[in-house]
Amino acid sequence: MKVNLQSVNFNVDQKLVDFTQAKLDKLENHFSRIIHADVFLKVMNTSSKENKITEILLSVPGDEFIIKKINKSFEEGVDECVSSLERQLRKRKEKLNAHV
Repeated sequence: MKVNLQSVNFNVDQKLVDFTQAKLDKLENHFSRIIHADVFLKVMNTSSKENKITEILLSVPGDEFIIKKINKSFEEGVDECVSSLERQLRKRKEKLNAHV
């Protein structure tokens, strides 16, 4: 799957890119027809510790899923986004299989 990662207000670390790619690749176990994923990592200028915004837009044929999480770390945000996407992809797959 093609992953397009954009970081806003900071330079992204290669380890974070690899981590995100690995997590998103696991989604293909649940739904094989994923077209691509756009990942946006942003740092808010606040005094709060939870200032990392992780946003993932996942494209599948005929639909798009958008998940947005705010956490203390990007790894945490990617984890939470991916688990939400897993649930949504499972539901979509069940719907598709119900129509067959």
